[in-house]
Amino acid sequence: MRVRVVTTTLGITAALLALPACSTEITPTTSDTATSARKPADTGTQAAPLSSAALEARLLDEHDLGSGYLREPERPTRHDDVTVVGCPALSKLGGDAATGGSPSFAHQAKAAFTYAGGSNSDVSEELYSDRANTLSDGTGRIFDAMTGCPTYQVVTGDTPIDVSAQKLPAPHGLGDEQWSQLLTFSAAGRSTVMKQVAIRKGSVLVIVSGSPALVDLQLEKALAKATVAN
Repeated sequence: MRVRVVTTTLGITAALLALPACSTEITPTTSDTATSARKPADTGTQAAPLSSAALEARLLDEHDLGSGYLREPERPTRHDDVTVVGCPALSKLGGDAATGGSPSFAHQAKAAFTYAGGSNSDVSEELYSDRANTLSDGTGRIFDAMTGCPTYQVVTGDTPIDVSAQKLPAPHGLGDEQWSQLLTFSAAGRSTVMKQVAIRKGSVLVIVSGSPALVDLQLEKALAKATVAN
């Protein structure tokens, strides 16, 4: 059985990951737990937000990623049948953040890739641009809500998906603010693990999510391209 799981970056359905039959559950160790590195956004002079077209041009592509990556076609956004159970903090956010769409930042662009090097090898990138304070407050609020519920359930259609969330050490020294977490999704006796890292630099927010190894490999490359002139 192959189960498509709706996963999260800043919501519940920001990306889609498959649970292949050969997947095995990975349990994070206690050494992974840490508080995200955050500091208040600069309230002084802020760079103007970038347009969605400008963000689109700054997304990683197959050339940037290297051989073995294939961009996935964009899927229609559907989140009207998604319910979050057991996480009041997420429910209180309301709107797209709790039910699965994109957060309400002014501009955005997204891309998702599969990697031929192994099963369960997906990586996606999301770019958002808005005022620095808006990005900081919105991202922090959503990550706090998600990691504030160690376990909860997402019901999409008729499929219940058990989710566990755990904070990870944020990548210090990159950008102005950083958030990181590890999510485990379990359904139909199978599970997959997704790492998510969000970095804000000025008026741009970069989010890379997917297979932990691929996230670690592509994160700095994504940040450099997204903020080259920011």
